[in-house]
This record gives sequence, structure tokens and C-alpha cells, in this order.
Amino acid sequence: MTTEKIRNHRKTGLNGKAVGNAVLLLFLLLFAFLALIPFAWMISSSLKLDKDVFRYPMEWIPAHPHWENFVVIWQKVPLHIYFKNTAIISVVVTFMQILTSSFAAYAFAKLRFRGRDALFLAYIGTIAVPWQVYMLPQFIMMRSAGLYDTLWALIVLQSFSAFGVFLMRQFYLGIPNELSEAARIDGLNEYGIWWRIMLPLAKPAIVTLLIFTFVNTWNDYMGPLIYLTTDSVKTVQIGLKRFIQQYSSDYHLIMAASLVSLVPVALAFLFLQRYFIEGIATTGLKG
Repeated sequence: MTTEKIRNHRKTGLNGKAVGNAVLLLFLLLFAFLALIPFAWMISSSLKLDKDVFRYPMEWIPAHPHWENFVVIWQKVPLHIYFKNTAIISVVVTFMQILTSSFAAYAFAKLRFRGRDALFLAYIGTIAVPWQVYMLPQFIMMRSAGLYDTLWALIVLQSFSAFGVFLMRQFYLGIPNELSEAARIDGLNEYGIWWRIMLPLAKPAIVTLLIFTFVNTWNDYMGPLIYLTTDSVKTVQIGLKRFIQQYSSDYHLIMAASLVSLVPVALAFLFLQRYFIEGIATTGLKG
């Protein structure tokens, strides 16, 4: 093959790759556009009167936005109580999962003891068990412990995560063992190694686990529905359900309440997205 043919072949390959990337980018942009349409409709509807929500043709940007909708929703139901309860549960559960998952993952990744791998596989295997299988035993256990209809029921049940342990362990496996060995020579015990070396290096994985846990806990519906009955301990998702039941025809207020409930999750992802992307890219690819 002559030099000219080689150049033409390479040029054709580069052009084909560029076309493929352009098609992929176009597909991703189209998918992102379709995914954002419901959110755009929710924002638009939350700034309208109820009679204008389903008006055709649709007015995506209201000429006269009604910001008072976001004030009225707090007067209809005690959303401030629901937000406070959800925030308490989400923050405590997120903290506990990061603590317990990172601590257990260190043992599974860096310590050697008999039956370590078998125990890890058994623990991770619980991820495949549907929650509905052990939902009733959990309920009986929480009621027997006197935690039914309290925030502690959800906090205790969600403070441990097999997924979190797996996520953190996979990241720890990518940290050289020489760092731990050098720290032991310098006199650090295992707790010190975990606190001073592993946690600072595992910031991307911790942020990834933080976002996953916070979002799942904040959006949890079945847990609060089962364990919380008193209105003073209910969460945002249950509060939204109550709001919809009482004001089922006020779509503009329903959209406003739904939009407000998304703000904490959106802010958490907005400020932590850099670490989240880094954690997704580097976690689960090792070991």
C-alpha cells in the first residue's frame, strides 16, 4: 500500500469517526431535550393560573407569571413541617451511610482476615433481594422496638447500605497498599489510616455516595408511607400526596409544590456534580 493510499485511508477513518461522534452528540441532545420537556412544563405551569395550565396553544413562558403560587402552597398544607422531617432523615441517613459504608469498605478492601471475600459476597448479595421480601419482618421489628411512627424507624433502617459498601470498596482497591503500609510503619493504627489517608483520597467516591443516598432518601415514598402515620412526622413525598388529594384540581399549585420539593436535590447535584462525575468515572472500574 502506497503512502498516498495510507493517508487516504486514515483520512476516511477520521471522517467516519467525526460523523459517528456528530450523530451520537445529536442523539444525546435530542434525548436531553425530550427528558427536559416535563420539567419545563412543570416550571411553566407553576407560574400560571389553573385555567391557563391546559390552554391551547400552550404558553411556555407566561406573560404574567404568578409568583404568589409559591406562597400559597405553604398556607394550604404544613409543608414546612414536611420539609423539616425530610431534611432530618436525609441528612442523618446520608451521614450514617457514608460513615458505615466507608468504614466497612476499608475492612473489606485493605484488611486481611479469614472469610473476608465470602462475607463480602454474601453481604453484597443482599442487593439482589427485593425490598418487598423483608418489608414485613422489618415492620414488625420496628414496631417491637417502639420506633413505629417515628423518624428513627427510617433512620435506623437506612443507615446501612450494601451498595455503599460496594461503591467505597471498589474505590479503595485503587489506592496503593504502600500508603497503608508506610502509615503503619509510622505508627498509625487502622483507625488513623482510615481517617487520615483513605477518607481524604476517597472524596469523589464519598460525594457519589452522598448524592445517591441523599436523592434516594429525599424521594423515598414507600418507607414514610409504611412507618409514619402522624401528620407531624410525615415527609415531603407524603405531604405532596396529601396536597394532591386535597387540591386535585389546582394543577398550578401542585406543580409549584412539586417544583419546590425538587430544589434541595437539584442544589445538591449542582454543587457536587464535579466530584460526582469523577466518582462515577473512577469507581467500579477496579478490582
